[in-house]
Amino acid sequence: MMRLPQIDASLPLLLSGRPLIDLRAPIEFAAGAFPQAINLPLMSDAERAAVGTCYVQHGQAAAIALGHQLVSGQTRQQRLACWLAQHQAAPDSVLYCLRGGLRSQTVQQWLAEAGVVMPRVRGGYKALRRCLIEQQASFLQQNPLCIVTGMTGSGKTELLADLPLAVDLEHHARHRGSSFGALPEPQPANVDFENALALDLLRPRHSGWRILEDESRMIGRCTLPLDLFEAMQAAPLLVLECPLAERVQRIRRDYVDGMIRRWQAALGSHALACEQVATQLRAALSRLEKRLGGLVYRQLQAMMEEGFALQQQQGDSQGHALWIQRLLVEYYDPVYLRQLERRPNQRLFSGDAVACRHFLQQLG
Repeated sequence: MMRLPQIDASLPLLLSGRPLIDLRAPIEFAAGAFPQAINLPLMSDAERAAVGTCYVQHGQAAAIALGHQLVSGQTRQQRLACWLAQHQAAPDSVLYCLRGGLRSQTVQQWLAEAGVVMPRVRGGYKALRRCLIEQQASFLQQNPLCIVTGMTGSGKTELLADLPLAVDLEHHARHRGSSFGALPEPQPANVDFENALALDLLRPRHSGWRILEDESRMIGRCTLPLDLFEAMQAAPLLVLECPLAERVQRIRRDYVDGMIRRWQAALGSHALACEQVATQLRAALSRLEKRLGGLVYRQLQAMMEEGFALQQQQGDSQGHALWIQRLLVEYYDPVYLRQLERRPNQRLFSGDAVACRHFLQQLG
């Protein structure tokens, strides 16, 4: 093979948004990739599995020969056409495979023979991923975090929405972060979540501060990287204060009305959306049964069903306010207060949304 260009795995490459052509098999890509990557594999999952088996049984030379046999003729031409089309659409694209080895070298050579010189990443996906993990660890050691906390329904996500130093964990996880937080969109693979989150955290801003919402380590099925979670636990807290009545109404709007709108957009039917949200709310409450205790759970369950009945009769969600308020007062608020008591010396600032926004805008 002729000598063709390589580029180092680096944070500037990942932050540049430069298109990446991921040559790994679809099953590898689904397990984790980068936001700007497109999967145009050299081999299908079945082809990769066959080559892997051949390698174990007969060695590298036989595996390479089988790979060339499987991706030849019309199959090779079809895949080459896809890589050429991507180059035409984005001439600055970069190739990578798992470790920067035979797959990316082979595709790079085939492209060169077709008249297109495209660089490949030295060390491939593994090197890019290692670079991102190391850069995040270094950033967390050198830069301060501020954690916005507050009782459930205080409006923490709204507060962070337009702050340039904010990193929206729930946005990256595609989940609202509680038993009731599932969204119509599926959550990403955990590595995809970690990669997108790290790139957002490391994106240059006017200050080294980063503002994040207080979360448990699990956001739905997504798990925060341990170094980030530990840094969040040790960081100073900004406590957002909000009256109970306002919190109840925000939760009703977000978790009933807002969810119905989102599901209606996904399903195309208001009736189906209402059914989906009802099913989701019932399931979320049932997941709390052991923590609530049988009696309280059954009482809340009955109040929720009354809310559904009133919603069907009156056409609005106001009937849900009663069970929401009781769930906050008897479950979520005590849990939050216990957690806050464990961090007595970390409070940086407390106030309502206006005061907290003003304070956060001054960071850095």
